[in-house]
Amino acid sequence: MVFSSAIFLFAFMPLFFGIYYATPAFGRNFFVFAASTLFYAVAGGYLTLILLASIAINYCLAHVIAARERSAKQVLAIGIVVNLAPLAVYKYLPFMVNATGDGARLFGWHFPLALKAFVIPAGISFYTFHSISYLVDVYKRKVHPSQSLVDFGMYMICFPQLIAGPIVRYAEVAAQISSRPVSVSQVYSGIGRFVLGLAKKIIIADTVGRISDQIFALPQGELTIGLAWLGIISYTLQIYYDFSGYSDMAIGMGRMMGFSFPENFDQPYRSKNISEFWRRWHMTLSRWFRDYVYIPMGGNQRGAFRTYLNLFVVFFLCGAWHGANYTFIVWGLYHGFLLVIERVLKNRFNFAPTGLIGQCLSLVLVAMGWVFFRADSLNHAGYYLAAMFHLGTDAKSMFGPAFYLTPDKCVFMLVGIVCALAPFEKIRPRIPQGNVTVGIEIVVMLILLLQSTSMIAANGFNPFIYFRF
Repeated sequence: MVFSSAIFLFAFMPLFFGIYYATPAFGRNFFVFAASTLFYAVAGGYLTLILLASIAINYCLAHVIAARERSAKQVLAIGIVVNLAPLAVYKYLPFMVNATGDGARLFGWHFPLALKAFVIPAGISFYTFHSISYLVDVYKRKVHPSQSLVDFGMYMICFPQLIAGPIVRYAEVAAQISSRPVSVSQVYSGIGRFVLGLAKKIIIADTVGRISDQIFALPQGELTIGLAWLGIISYTLQIYYDFSGYSDMAIGMGRMMGFSFPENFDQPYRSKNISEFWRRWHMTLSRWFRDYVYIPMGGNQRGAFRTYLNLFVVFFLCGAWHGANYTFIVWGLYHGFLLVIERVLKNRFNFAPTGLIGQCLSLVLVAMGWVFFRADSLNHAGYYLAAMFHLGTDAKSMFGPAFYLTPDKCVFMLVGIVCALAPFEKIRPRIPQGNVTVGIEIVVMLILLLQSTSMIAANGFNPFIYFRF
């Protein structure tokens, strides 16, 4: 079930919140657990059993870790392996087998085994990271293990953030799991955030996504330099508004339930360097890798070479986390390489990109990286990048950029560019607060909601990009 689908917007969500507010506080966790299980089972089917088994196993492992000081480390290691096993089988086993075959063919050997990709449980990467962070934090005595299987299960399977984040650590919401009174202001704020996310997804992401889908599907001989840049600009906007839109909807629904989920995006395309980009893009994932991989490996405390190696390892894992494909791995290593270059420039020459030049350079480098993220193969990414810089053979197309840029798409693309780059932190303090402002907010929310729902009725909806991760 997709947040931007009619059945979710007009059936599941109103019914869920209607029952949720009518349920006594002591029964709300059980209701959320049951409703979230139903939500997941609609799309996941029998694969829901993997998630339910993960909940039960991690609940028990956390209590064993907390009770056994001497063997806690060994139990933690077992827990990490157990959590990674389904991810490794469903998401990576076919890729690793086929990659072995590709490697064998490079040396002229024959590797007879090949596997088709499995159906991947939705959100498996996200709930695996939730589980691992929970066990590690229990081991480090940062949190106490949950005393209620229902409460812990509700945290793990809570449907707003289950499929595509943000990655919410147990320590961030532990107090809210046991007690979370819901105020009118929270509900109002949550509705506004949800509507904003829906508009990001339907009005901007899906609109510009149709441009990028058409252009990335063009054969090499028809991909001109103008079309290549239009396609990657469209995808750069699409993936930002698609994913940040989902995060806004999840955060909004969390507020309506009394939760305070962490922010996941902070206008990343305003970054002046790649390091800043990763402090603004998918922030919960960046912090997860920092705290549970980068720092335990030594971070930047063991010399320059070890720091660079740690960055490459982290971003190799980051790329692989996004998908079992060469393109995602190259995308991760590409960002690791850019971060190493920035560290070298800073350490050796005390130079760091800043200002408008740094922002433009960072945006171009990020957009180039998105080519690997969007392309179907490394060959596809290679000829697409060549077309962007007019390095391949001359291409001819029957249709130029104007064919794809209809007036409505031009407007929505322009709105997307402005909203991605505008300095809202300077604008917000100047907006007077009062009844007039609240009235304007309500009118804007209604307009966005009506526009979004009318576009869903007319065009349908596309699944969120991060659903497959």
